[in-house]
Amino acid sequence: MDQTLDYFLKKGTISVRDAADINWYHAANSKDKIKEAVQGPAQMIEADVLLRGHDPEEPIMAHPPQTDSDITLREWLSTVANSDKGIKLDFKSLAALEPSMALLDEARSQLKGPVWINADILPGPGGQATPLDVESFLQAVALRAEGEVFSLGWTTGWFPDTDNPGYSWEMVQQMEEVCRPLKQPVTFPVRAALLHRSFPQLQWLLQQSERYTLTVWTGQNDMLNVEDLLLYRQNFSKSRIYYDLLESQVSKFKTLSGYN
Repeated sequence: MDQTLDYFLKKGTISVRDAADINWYHAANSKDKIKEAVQGPAQMIEADVLLRGHDPEEPIMAHPPQTDSDITLREWLSTVANSDKGIKLDFKSLAALEPSMALLDEARSQLKGPVWINADILPGPGGQATPLDVESFLQAVALRAEGEVFSLGWTTGWFPDTDNPGYSWEMVQQMEEVCRPLKQPVTFPVRAALLHRSFPQLQWLLQQSERYTLTVWTGQNDMLNVEDLLLYRQNFSKSRIYYDLLESQVSKFKTLSGYN
């Protein structure tokens, strides 16, 4: 099962097993950003990993369309190792996976906090990006990341003035088929603006294994009705849904849900 909450409970940065208490720092893709992140209050630090677009070809911290950075993954992991933060590494391409996993192997004994490995591996509602190849991704990480949390998602899209679909039965059943043989805990990143149309499907998905959790996230320009999250809060264990939302949305959500 996911040990993320237990780690932060032991550290004393949260007081109950409520995943809503976990705060996130996003796009720590530069030396300045990762320095700010390790010194700040967020428990989990998210960053993007790419293979540098020119020699020396090595894993760097950058988000497409960028192809270079002032910090490599090796340097980034070294910085995090001096903190008690957890990390979420987001992979947008397979090319960076193998060398990144080798670097993670080297750093694993120095890293104190949880390690999440994130990738979109299946097409989802409104998704236009190409997901990473499932078999290639799992082959690169499954046997080398036994203690990590896999954050496995769908490519998605959200468009204003459009009837945006939710996660279909086919999508969740396909994801469960992929994740059933895994030994690792799995969190499913799900787009908040699509959740009001997806409750039966995501409820079924979480019921398939105690290893599964949700991570609710939002796009910067998504129109999110925060009330749509309350059904999930009321029907699932508080330890099984993380909320990776804008600060204003988190505040409203906690007020509406009677969070304490």
